[in-house]
Amino acid sequence: MSLRFASLLVVAGVAATLAGCVVERPAPPPRRVVYVAPPPPPPPQVVEVVAPQPPPVEVIEQAPPPRPGFVWARGYYHWDGGRYVAVRGHWEAVRPGYHYVHPHWERHPDGWHFHVGVWVQG
Repeated sequence: MSLRFASLLVVAGVAATLAGCVVERPAPPPRRVVYVAPPPPPPPQVVEVVAPQPPPVEVIEQAPPPRPGFVWARGYYHWDGGRYVAVRGHWEAVRPGYHYVHPHWERHPDGWHFHVGVWVQG
């Protein structure tokens, strides 16, 4: 066998051996999908309002007919430092898992305390 033919066989053998070497990267780990629930509504920023006299008993407005997906937040009287001022009602979008507590006044020994309308869990 000639040297040239032997060299050709060696080169062909090495090429055939190396052709079968394949480096594969491992498959990436499957992605996890995580659902993050929206946070609850923030607590209201409340300034304590105390009036020396009770609010008027007059009704500010008539509640409109029900509207799907919304709650009517009734109008109320706001103490403006020396007198009551009527504030009209408005629509609030329903929040699943919560119920709406309307704005209202409560009598305490030191006067009438105002409570803002808030969403309460439950």
